[in-house]
Amino acid sequence: MYGALDISTSGLVAQRAQIDTIAGNIANAQTTKRLDGAPGPFLRRVALLSEGSSDGGAGVRVTEVVEDHVRPTKKVYDPSHPQANADGIVEYPNVDPMVEMVNAMVAVRAYEANVTAMEATKSIIASSLRLLA
Repeated sequence: MYGALDISTSGLVAQRAQIDTIAGNIANAQTTKRLDGAPGPFLRRVALLSEGSSDGGAGVRVTEVVEDHVRPTKKVYDPSHPQANADGIVEYPNVDPMVEMVNAMVAVRAYEANVTAMEATKSIIASSLRLLA
């Protein structure tokens, strides 16, 4: 029974990391400078998840948070912008707020599902203890 609680807890931690990553993406959707000082705009980040252990059945864990180099950045002509290049082009992040909101809703629902699973497990444990007492 306690393994079920551990699995649900790992799901809660993983979904919290997903939500934190998504929140950072939304917050930086208009950031034209990289946080690390490298050239170019902020790049969307993605939390990579994997199974909790190699033998399976041990929940989930966040492997790492990586930058999304697959989606292209947005290029907008705005010569008055302080970050515009010599051609007047400003490079904006590859963050689509609508996609991020959908991902946030999925992560919140997964978080809620893990809370529900934990509550069901706690109820089963409590019922078992009452039967044994």
